[in-house]
Amino acid sequence: MSATNTVIIPKNSPKVTIPVAAANSQNMCPSIVMSANSAWNIVNFRAGLIRDLIASGHRVVVVAPADGYESRLAALGAEFEPIEINSSGMSIIEDSRLLLRYRRILRRLQPAAFLGFTVKPNIYGSLAAALSGVKAINNISGLGTAFLRRGPLQSLVGGLYRLALRRSATIFFQNREDLRMFVDRGLADRKRSRLLPGSGIDLERFAPPPVDAAPGRDLRFLLVARLLWDKGIAEYVAAARIVRARYPAVRFDILGFLGADNRSAVPPDAVAGWQEEGVVDYLGSSDDVRPFVRQADCVVLPSYREGMPRSLLEASAMARPLIASDVPGCREIVDDGVNGFLCEVRSGESLAAAMIRMVELDPAERIAMGKSARLKVEREFDHRLIGAAYLEAIDRG
Repeated sequence: MSATNTVIIPKNSPKVTIPVAAANSQNMCPSIVMSANSAWNIVNFRAGLIRDLIASGHRVVVVAPADGYESRLAALGAEFEPIEINSSGMSIIEDSRLLLRYRRILRRLQPAAFLGFTVKPNIYGSLAAALSGVKAINNISGLGTAFLRRGPLQSLVGGLYRLALRRSATIFFQNREDLRMFVDRGLADRKRSRLLPGSGIDLERFAPPPVDAAPGRDLRFLLVARLLWDKGIAEYVAAARIVRARYPAVRFDILGFLGADNRSAVPPDAVAGWQEEGVVDYLGSSDDVRPFVRQADCVVLPSYREGMPRSLLEASAMARPLIASDVPGCREIVDDGVNGFLCEVRSGESLAAAMIRMVELDPAERIAMGKSARLKVEREFDHRLIGAAYLEAIDRG
């Protein structure tokens, strides 16, 4: 990577204190608009950023579809503007209307910056920002299904990104390979592209539980993700069958939203079949993963590609060893043999082999891996680093 691809957060960075605002009236504060394809996304992944922006003297307005999380945004101190977004829709008319809605909102609010997250807000929100004379700051937190397979859809989405990002002030990426892909394909300008360490983790909220050296072979694996085939759900189930044939006492849990509006969504009847078979336990979904991570001995993510998977960062902060596929996003978090194991992507057999290695480790070795995971997060993924990076991007001319 060229030296012009500035890595905005180096390893071993000092902790950053966000300054408290001098302004007392919210009406006097410069506005920041944040937008994603759901209010849930902002609440779960950007709460720390909202707090940091408000603490620095900004009024934060979240633009997203109404999904029941509006009160959670209000509790964080953010305002809410509803907007309809069909995340998986491909209608030109529908997306044109979305662009016009963003333009109306941005012209009315005249924010100091528009912060985009997820595909359609990054594309249509950024285009609207350019039309409204508003600074756009994008976060490409993952490439989505369209970039997993070459074809017309990838070409279309790539062309839209190229158009939308050409006037962005800063484009944040969560791993080097996504940044390199966008730059090499001409979708993002090299000089305005930066790396961020994910969405950041609140190290106090996700604290390690007391150490419990559990018996070596009655382990509990946990996969935390939306139930999408692209998250490696089929491989997880296949690996569970292989491991249980050798170690019947090992448990395999899945925690995450079922029924997502996504082309890669796992059908509910498939999950019901796995539960009836007894190969995995589906735990439903939850706004608080901490109780489930505490009960797990190892957190697994056999995804096909990620930006910077929060499930692995949260598990690391809670001192849990990891198993993940050797793909962009996951390999930035998992140091093979240090805080977990990497496995081949799309291979249930490779995943099962990594799980068996974890089962056969001495409990003290698993505890050491968990401690290494926590140290890595403390060093590289503290949420305060994210707030400092955004404030620098907002203040930059």
